[in-house]
Amino acid sequence: MSRIRRRQSDVGIQLTPMIDVMTVLLAVFMVTTPMMTTGIDLELPRAGASAMTGNDHAIQISVDANGNYYLSEMKLTRDDVVKRAVAMRGENPNLTIMISGDTHTDYGAVMSMMGRLKDAGFQKVGLRTQPE
Repeated sequence: MSRIRRRQSDVGIQLTPMIDVMTVLLAVFMVTTPMMTTGIDLELPRAGASAMTGNDHAIQISVDANGNYYLSEMKLTRDDVVKRAVAMRGENPNLTIMISGDTHTDYGAVMSMMGRLKDAGFQKVGLRTQPE
């Protein structure tokens, strides 16, 4: 009588290679994330040591020295910036907005953007500064 030996195959998921890959990906993202800056180069106004520096999950709106408006690095009109921010709020109702205004920009341009965003229903709108 012949015996047929069946080999039991291991059908479980091997977690060790998956954990290794995830650890490497985590390390790569932890190293590269601080290097990724969004927005344009601005000379931010100086404030006290407890200045707001921004939120990584906030929409970054910038106003340069000439009064041009930017959403991240994209130059838009003031109304287009507000429209896009409202569209983004549809995906995340608790969205925070940080406005970065150049030191040499017109105060009215920054406050105009802030007012339009408040009129559009945004409650969390902040001004980004550079600590002294």
